[in-house]
Amino acid sequence: MLAQSHFFCKSLSLIPPPSPVLRSAKTLSLHLSSSQSGRSSFLSSSLSAVPISRVTMTPNSKRPDLSEDSSSEPIATDLDRFAAVANELADASGEVIRKYFRKKFDIVEKDDMSPVTIADQMAEEAMVSIIFHNFPSHAIYGEEKGWRCKEESADYVWVLDPIDGTKSFITGKPVFGTLIALLYKGKPILGLIDQPILKERWIGMSGRRTKLNGEDISTRSCPKLSQAYLYTTSPHLFSVEAAKAFSRVRDKVKMPLYGCDCYAYALLASGFVDLVIESGLKPYDFLALVPVIEGAGGTITDWNGNPPLWEASSSAVATSFNVVAAGDSNIHQQALESLEWH
Repeated sequence: MLAQSHFFCKSLSLIPPPSPVLRSAKTLSLHLSSSQSGRSSFLSSSLSAVPISRVTMTPNSKRPDLSEDSSSEPIATDLDRFAAVANELADASGEVIRKYFRKKFDIVEKDDMSPVTIADQMAEEAMVSIIFHNFPSHAIYGEEKGWRCKEESADYVWVLDPIDGTKSFITGKPVFGTLIALLYKGKPILGLIDQPILKERWIGMSGRRTKLNGEDISTRSCPKLSQAYLYTTSPHLFSVEAAKAFSRVRDKVKMPLYGCDCYAYALLASGFVDLVIESGLKPYDFLALVPVIEGAGGTITDWNGNPPLWEASSSAVATSFNVVAAGDSNIHQQALESLEWH
């Protein structure tokens, strides 16, 4: 399918730029007409996941602390509303993406040489419209257009990656996903991974069990690195030093695997993968993963064991992070020790 697409080695916008901030509901009607019905049908339908054979490892005994109650965080009813809107965002984004998947379209290169398509840009615009309609005081940081808010900072910031894994998308491989995170004072309180072709949706929220298509999920127990199935998107994405660090872990695991983008983290949360290690991720690549993995009983940090946090604002730069996620805290610690990243 890639051969059908046209490549342009220059930076240009595939769709007209949006207005600076969308404030009026009248300007939002373009993307809202089908989102509500799409969300209802998604949540009510019985969806079958791609069949995957489980290995004989037991579910992870680690559980998120559902009793934790912080007065600094939104109350349950707030989270429920945020989740409902997040589902609308994924529905709207998925509707756009499905129209272009395995179809002929133009592909351009951004300044960092990464590809972008009209599907990326239109999916982000569809989500932005819904957010400003529901939460006009919230800010947005999207991969394609960056910061969107009349203020320089905000307590609530939606971080969007309309297509995480654009290379997979343009080559017709359905392991890309839409990533949606909601930050409250810099902390991810909601994360959503949506695979619109396979119709699989993972959603995690602070203090709650992560769900896949409405069903509770859990990471699996894997106490030894030598038993672990490891994923990374590509060994070619590492710098020289990061590649050396990664190889120290790769050589100790049972099976290194490649090419899943954000879908690898979703499989980890579901208990099919034990470890994911990547380098050079931007905030919109990983912030949505944090509530999903932690809510399933897993751990996700940078290569030094620190929480992968990023403070979004009008002046913030989307810096790169090295990320390690594990379903079992034991192999997370073993991976950190093997990386020897200081």
